[in-house]
Amino acid sequence: MNETAPLEDPRVSAQLALLQRGVHDLISRTELAAALTKSMATGRPLRVKLGVDPTSASLHLGFTLGLRKLRQFQDLGHQAVLIIGDATAMVGDPTGRNKARPRLDASTVDAHAKHYLEQACRILNRETLEVRRNGEWLKALDFSSFIELASRSTVARMLERDDFQKRWKEGTAIQLHEFLYPLLQGQDSVAVQADVELGGRDQLFNLLVGRDLQQQHGQTPQVCMTTPLLIGTDGVRKMSKSYDNHVGIDESADDMILKVMRINDAMLRDWMLHLTRFDDAQIEALLGAGTNPRDAKLALGKSIVADYHGAEAADQAAEGWLRRVSRKETDESLALLVVPSAWAGQDISVLELLMHSGWFASKGEARRQLEQGAVNIGAERISGHQAHATLHGGEVLRVGRQRSARISFS
Repeated sequence: MNETAPLEDPRVSAQLALLQRGVHDLISRTELAAALTKSMATGRPLRVKLGVDPTSASLHLGFTLGLRKLRQFQDLGHQAVLIIGDATAMVGDPTGRNKARPRLDASTVDAHAKHYLEQACRILNRETLEVRRNGEWLKALDFSSFIELASRSTVARMLERDDFQKRWKEGTAIQLHEFLYPLLQGQDSVAVQADVELGGRDQLFNLLVGRDLQQQHGQTPQVCMTTPLLIGTDGVRKMSKSYDNHVGIDESADDMILKVMRINDAMLRDWMLHLTRFDDAQIEALLGAGTNPRDAKLALGKSIVADYHGAEAADQAAEGWLRRVSRKETDESLALLVVPSAWAGQDISVLELLMHSGWFASKGEARRQLEQGAVNIGAERISGHQAHATLHGGEVLRVGRQRSARISFS
């Protein structure tokens, strides 16, 4: 990212400025500038590849960083190539794992692939998108071709991967098929003759293997471009369904905006950079000195919701949040639930709060309400018997339709 090269064509400079924005790794800027220059001279659009394994039926915002970058290339007139890894999903990508990833069966992969494509096309231009399944070429490999592919790298090279190194040192098993995954992903680049490949920053090793294979096949090595790993709503770990810190793009507009409004203020700039079309001036106007973080979150939430549900739904969701949470337009006739003043601003067990209410004869009964998702504090649904909440006073505690009270401190 520190490379500098004279760029005579201002159109190339403009494209580079857009495409580099928010990028973690770029290998290399000089090669990308040359490829863009050649594309303009010849009229041949760059072939820009993003490979995705349909390991889940739904996507969250963390997945969209690569899709949004692919859409930028589309908007600049380049050819977006979305590879659905119906073959590689059955192997299991070991990236970022401390153990082997479970392998999926063909019917599960097919079902996930259908939903994945539907959701991805909320971001991508479906009319110009080239969609390929890597089973086209990977499942067609015969025994000799498979051995030939395996011979194009070494065990030492594979052990350069951070996650493999860690597992090797810890004595955690590395299965042989996991070593094959980077080669299979790299073979995708050879098959579609990619000029650029996109991926998360934890995918850089796999992208570089693609460069190696292309060179071995006499192709120009692809430019590798990675995006950061989006921090989830907990403000600590990368967004993941496993960590329950995700915002799904198929969630309701109300749920999406509620989750956005709960993120840490320190995350606002990154989320705006990677999840919206806000330019630097707009971001600075929302986050500059004297601005209200709540207003910035609301603008961020509306932008995100509008991308997946439309502008009207985004306006309605924002207004609903203001009505329910900020303006506290709730039933003023609710009874008060007086709790110890020592609980103010503290992380309190919701199960303990329910028992304090006196509504339940046993912890088992209260626990069942939590497990069934029947408990709400304000606009937030609480689930799981180990759930905690921070109380500030004035929140409405509801359990089902029959029990509700406004929280007050003694």
